[in-house]
Amino acid sequence: MSSLLRFRFLVLAFMSIAATVPLRAEGGAIAHVQNTPKYILIGFVGGFVRRDNPHHGPVQIAEHMELTDSNDAYVRVFENRHRKAAYHIILHLLDRDHDGSLSAAEKDQAHIILFGQSWGGSAAVMLARDLNHVGIPVLLTVQVDSVAKPWQNDRVIPPNVAEAVNFYQPHGLIHGRRSIRASNTSRTEIIGNYRFDYRRTPIHCQSTLTWADRLFTPGHAQSECDPKLWGEVETLVREHMESQPNVAIADPQP
Repeated sequence: MSSLLRFRFLVLAFMSIAATVPLRAEGGAIAHVQNTPKYILIGFVGGFVRRDNPHHGPVQIAEHMELTDSNDAYVRVFENRHRKAAYHIILHLLDRDHDGSLSAAEKDQAHIILFGQSWGGSAAVMLARDLNHVGIPVLLTVQVDSVAKPWQNDRVIPPNVAEAVNFYQPHGLIHGRRSIRASNTSRTEIIGNYRFDYRRTPIHCQSTLTWADRLFTPGHAQSECDPKLWGEVETLVREHMESQPNVAIADPQP
């Protein structure tokens, strides 16, 4: 790992630990468990943010979806380090006959949408890759100012993803992935790589920013709470739930 990358990694970790925003109690879970949900929506928060921190975009989207689509969707937000837990929950939800394994028909019925910010954006791509290994398709992945951990690759979208979109801002010590690409362009459509510039149009969310945010990564921090950006993410999610586009063909690997 280069010294600059290591420094950026440490700054992001320090910035997240320094957060002082009050957290909701663990008992206020945002997930609504259903036996056979039509859609599975999994979000990931960035840094060391708690999964129930109400000031962060992924949590806000999940709460909105819970209020309006709870009959059709299983919605849950995870810390980015709990990707494997999200993976096992997806397998459990898809196992409709509860026999401990997934049939081809159960996999084909999957309608999965993954989204996240910062390390959470990278976690969404990594989870899509985990699902690709076992032949499970994904409708959509959404990355917001995505930052990969040293052992991750958040740039290449696996072939089981039907559509993917990337939102990023280019400024500061920590900034998002500028572009993503499909590993197989015949299976995955990259909707776009959309740039947000908070130096030109700053977002006033100072009540949720710590001194570390303002000092080291003001643009990256603003991407967590930008209502316009997260409104576009929510619109994309809802459009995919309504239209049910053709899913990509997963590419199972041994």
